[in-house]
Amino acid sequence: MTEPMVTLIFLLFLATGSLAQTANDVSWAKRVDTGSQVITTMQFYFHDTLSGSNPSAIKVAQPQSSANSLGGFGNLMMVDDPLTEGPDKNSKLIGHARGMYGSAAQNELGLIMVLNYGFTDGVYKDSSFSLLSLNPALQAVREMTIVGGTGLFRLARGYALAQTYWIDPSTGDAIVGYNVTIATYI
Repeated sequence: MTEPMVTLIFLLFLATGSLAQTANDVSWAKRVDTGSQVITTMQFYFHDTLSGSNPSAIKVAQPQSSANSLGGFGNLMMVDDPLTEGPDKNSKLIGHARGMYGSAAQNELGLIMVLNYGFTDGVYKDSSFSLLSLNPALQAVREMTIVGGTGLFRLARGYALAQTYWIDPSTGDAIVGYNVTIATYI
């Protein structure tokens, strides 16, 4: 056999034989066991509601003056945002994003995100990951860092790609789609 043929066979073996798909009982996430770590990919929606009688995000601090700042520099929000399988508010609830975000940039809309994404659905029930990163909210796609987790996400490391699905500029209410990739040790 030629060297390229051996390489091709080896790569096919890796792709089909040694990467065992683990049990998945949810449509919004997939887990793949590589033998030394588990790679989890997820796709879900974050509903951030600032308006109405029951907001999921409330302002807990603001500077004496942030009028000269594009993004409200210094404002701090505490959140308990629902996470859903689809973009519709009535789609299946799969968890909550809890924590805070604040405006951390003076001349643009840059939010420092300190959130715990806890799940209530399927095999991921009672597992969570933590995100600590700057969210340049006006960019079409934002990449943010995953720094740890609990349960199935213990010792997690990875990234989240966020993309605004819908926003109401008059209230600040938003629905954000998340595509997440997490690596954990076996």
